[in-house]
Amino acid sequence: MQVPSSSSKTEAIEAILNRLDSKRLPSSVQESAAKSVLKRLLPTHVDSFEFKIISKDACGGRGCFLIENYNSSSQDGPEIMIKGTTAVEIASGLHWYIKYWCGAHVSWDKTGGIQIASIPKPGSLPLIKDGGVMIRRPVPWSYYQNVVTYSYSYVWWDWEKWEKEIDWMALQGINLPLAFTAQETIWQKVFMDFNINKEELKDFFGGPAFLAWARMGNLHGWGGPLSENWLEQQLTLQKKIVFRMLELGMTPVLPSFSGNVPAALKKIFPSANITRLGDWNTVNGDPRWCCTYLLNPSDPLFIEIGEAFIRKQIEEYGDVTDIYNCDTFNENSPPTSDPTFISSLGTAIYKAMSKGDKDAVWLMQGWLFYSDSTFWKPPQMKALLHSVPFGKMIVLDLFAEAKPIWKNSSQFYGTPYVWCMLHNFGGNIEMYGILDAISSGPVDARVSENSTMVGVGMCMEGIEQNPVVYELMSEMAFRNEKVQVLEWLKSYTHRRYGKAIREVEEAWEILYHTVYNCTDGIADHNTDFIVKFPDWDPSPYSKSDISNQDNTNKLPTLPGGRRFLFQEINLPQEAHLWYSAEEVVKGLKLFLAAGNDLEGSLTYRYDLVDLTRQVLSKLANQVYINAVIAFLQKDLEVLTVRSQKFVQLIEDIDVLLASDDKFLLGTWLESAKKLALSPSEMRQYEWNARTQVTMWYDTTAINQSKLHDYANKFWSGLLVSYYLPRASSYFRYLSKSLKENEPFRLEEWRKEWISLSGKWQSGNESYPVKAKGDFLAISKALFKKYFG
Repeated sequence: MQVPSSSSKTEAIEAILNRLDSKRLPSSVQESAAKSVLKRLLPTHVDSFEFKIISKDACGGRGCFLIENYNSSSQDGPEIMIKGTTAVEIASGLHWYIKYWCGAHVSWDKTGGIQIASIPKPGSLPLIKDGGVMIRRPVPWSYYQNVVTYSYSYVWWDWEKWEKEIDWMALQGINLPLAFTAQETIWQKVFMDFNINKEELKDFFGGPAFLAWARMGNLHGWGGPLSENWLEQQLTLQKKIVFRMLELGMTPVLPSFSGNVPAALKKIFPSANITRLGDWNTVNGDPRWCCTYLLNPSDPLFIEIGEAFIRKQIEEYGDVTDIYNCDTFNENSPPTSDPTFISSLGTAIYKAMSKGDKDAVWLMQGWLFYSDSTFWKPPQMKALLHSVPFGKMIVLDLFAEAKPIWKNSSQFYGTPYVWCMLHNFGGNIEMYGILDAISSGPVDARVSENSTMVGVGMCMEGIEQNPVVYELMSEMAFRNEKVQVLEWLKSYTHRRYGKAIREVEEAWEILYHTVYNCTDGIADHNTDFIVKFPDWDPSPYSKSDISNQDNTNKLPTLPGGRRFLFQEINLPQEAHLWYSAEEVVKGLKLFLAAGNDLEGSLTYRYDLVDLTRQVLSKLANQVYINAVIAFLQKDLEVLTVRSQKFVQLIEDIDVLLASDDKFLLGTWLESAKKLALSPSEMRQYEWNARTQVTMWYDTTAINQSKLHDYANKFWSGLLVSYYLPRASSYFRYLSKSLKENEPFRLEEWRKEWISLSGKWQSGNESYPVKAKGDFLAISKALFKKYFG
């Protein structure tokens, strides 16, 4: 494919936008939907705002919102008029107004919720100077979600949770979200049309908590089968999700066919070109869930199935979109690197889409170009990206805040792309981010020479953490220029807590330069030892390999003041630390000093608990290393003291997390059980929920899952019932080794631990769903205990 000129590129994108605009619901429906968002957010101010849909012509041909004074003589009527090109723009305008004129804050419920106490009463809203404000989108799209968010975060959600999430999306300006719920229900209908019965599909679909990876062809059957109840529930839910997105003027992105098929298809179509993919992260290649079946895109059956899937979705939801996601070869390489073959794959995938929807646009995650960069060299990338007509493919530069592909691929070789922030892996809870990259990266990409950027996006694996990162990133959809982060953070803290507190501002300045300034290029999976416990035998290392630290509250120092664990040797597992732990302890002290002013704030409670957890978890990493040092020095007494301190930290952090209902294991488990309609479903859903956040995948008697602790969580209940017994067992084996002067029996420990884990995963003990304890008193006491 020849790369088009910049004018033809613009025309191609405009054609997509115009088609999508033509599918939008009437202005009256969108205005009413925006009003409903307002009613749910600010029921006391429903009459204070007037909303109106306007054409793009009023905004210079782009999406925009306008905030104006209503200019009415009536004292009881509307005070502020917000106009927008869609209901999403209106909601974004509302959010912008209550943020920057009223000092309000909107966060996920699980990260502190909303702060609206600073909004004046109806009749007293701040006026807009100079006739009004217009904010235009610099790029058309604000994309949202990762294909795995549906498993790590949304899996147990009902409509009540989804309604809040879609409101949050609208307020953040999201206009291009994934709509991936219920695709198994559609697939069941499609495959039954190809003579595959329901029984034969049972080992094809994964369990509820593992659907994302079954969809991508990484595994099959793990955690399943899916019940008819699940399939029906999900389809009903998806219809509500899609319709609400449409009411708000969003363009839902629906799934499409990537070639992943059930084993039964090979029996029904014996001559079809179906191959079995290689192993993906199993311990020993168990065929019950390993090595999925791929229908080659060159086979005529591929286009038949792909077309049928698109048409079945249109039949269920209506003609609601032209944008379809397809991620072929996600963490599975094609059978050959021949560019001609790769091009034929891309052509066939797009043909299947376009047969179902003649205007289809293929949206593809660019993760494979990063995760398998040794395979995807320029010839292979070009072959895939140029295999479809220009304007029919959009790439998500999935990890652009840390590992941008656009810079080294001639802007995806002319293909339109969305600058995305990945940020979170596995739904881990860890304070982390790269605020400078977020505040400048999208602007740098957009103004670069020959830019093909058409949107910004948030592609986290799990949501409901680090609210500061997501608020700044979502704003970049409306920012023409780089954001001065320190100044923005000062405004953010005022909004988040409802008032200006000097100590909090100083604490956040420290967090900006430390926790939220990760420039080491390491993708942040939480590897803190409490939640991702080292699975190794320290015996082969000599005591000189690890330098002892007398002060366990401080971490080893490198030249230049940067601190890391394990800089002396390359241990089998390291805990990620990219900042000065001492500085963040100072930040926590400042944060605590604001407690008397902010004790009643839910946003402050969440942030204080999270920051205290962050500080203590990094301390625990060093305590673990010091325990290992004692083991290598054959000092049983010191090993006992230090291992007890590690266990004590787990217990203390659990008590801390229990004081905020946003950090409870019970909430996750109860939401899973709530969806069940039978005792067997309840057992299955709870096993899925427990397994995903612990072992994740299969084990043998003496080998932990390769993905164990990938989706680890700092949740009260999980710490004391799962992580604590594991650490205690490990230290017991270390102590036994010294007492009996025998080698550390790693295999025996693994065997014991895997057995304990299996029992926990199959357990049904209940855990609290309500917070207990005084979060501020607990945090102060722990600070005094460990840093006083």
